[in-house]
Amino acid sequence: MSRELQITFDAHDPAALSLFWREVLGYVHPGPPGVELAEGADPLAAWADFLERVGVPEEERNTRSALEDPDGDGPRLFFQQVPEDKVAKNRVHLDVRAAPGLQGDERMAALEAECDRLVALGAKRGRRHEPEPPMSLGFIVMTDPEGNEFCLD
Repeated sequence: MSRELQITFDAHDPAALSLFWREVLGYVHPGPPGVELAEGADPLAAWADFLERVGVPEEERNTRSALEDPDGDGPRLFFQQVPEDKVAKNRVHLDVRAAPGLQGDERMAALEAECDRLVALGAKRGRRHEPEPPMSLGFIVMTDPEGNEFCLD
């Protein structure tokens, strides 16, 4: 029997980091428990109303955030506030599959285009690894706005 998977990010600003990853992956913020969101409703506004209604102090309202795959295929992402800075390289990282099925110059051009889009959203470009068949088709190492490493693959 397989298990569901949630990936958890430690963050200084869970809301901002979840907004970044929402744009990277095309995920959505789920609505609050027991709240039916109308078509086109802003789930973050619904969360603000919900947290105020249940009495969560304002200083505690950005301690968590979550994202879900709207198609239900990918893992849930959870962002939790922590006080400490990131101090070392991730031992686990995400590979964002930005050029599946592409090879050579076409693949690297697609990765470069996605890299430019993500830099505009607040990511930082790391290093580009050229294709080395048969073991690597090429990829770009990046960091999200809080310094977590990921690869465009």
